[in-house]
Amino acid sequence: MITIGVIDDHDLIRHGLEHVLAQSEDFAVVLSGRDLASVGTQPELDVLVLDLYLGDDEPCVPAIAELSQLYNILVISASARPADLVAAVRAGARGYVTKSEPAELLSSAIRVVAARGFYLSAELADILHARMSTLTTPTPAVPLAPREEEVLTHIAQGFTYDQIARRMGIKKSTVDTHVERIRRKLQIGNKAQLIAAALDRIAERAIRGQ
Repeated sequence: MITIGVIDDHDLIRHGLEHVLAQSEDFAVVLSGRDLASVGTQPELDVLVLDLYLGDDEPCVPAIAELSQLYNILVISASARPADLVAAVRAGARGYVTKSEPAELLSSAIRVVAARGFYLSAELADILHARMSTLTTPTPAVPLAPREEEVLTHIAQGFTYDQIARRMGIKKSTVDTHVERIRRKLQIGNKAQLIAAALDRIAERAIRGQ
């Protein structure tokens, strides 16, 4: 059973999401709320479905950065703006779905994110890929080792090297070694280029359905 929390400040949308999720026998919505206040008191969640804008003019990026250390977050939003998409992914969201997309995509996204994968629709992956192409030179098609790919994904999600080490169960010095190898293989220098390259590769994987 995949346990799910749904946070959206519009009751009609939130109840609609719950209705869609109820169609899958292996989904259980154990948390439903208008804001983030009750999240910390709820049982462990496999996926937290979170509206990007909760009654505010600013996206809840800081909350995503904090909650992504505890939960697998799937952002759902009316916005398909590249800036919002990039900000959410960098903060640690494992998926992003717009409210205009078909309902069946939500179930697919839930399953991918619950398995600690990364989900974007083809349309959003194209947007992210195009956005990153304007921020950095194209990432060379250089294969990385699985652990290097994992480190790079964590970097894209905004984790520090210490946090990455804890999440992967390795020493920080090992993370440093992985990062140095990534820089050398992808021919990139500063942290901004490293993050951009990480997001670019995530977009490429999403487009390929990986």
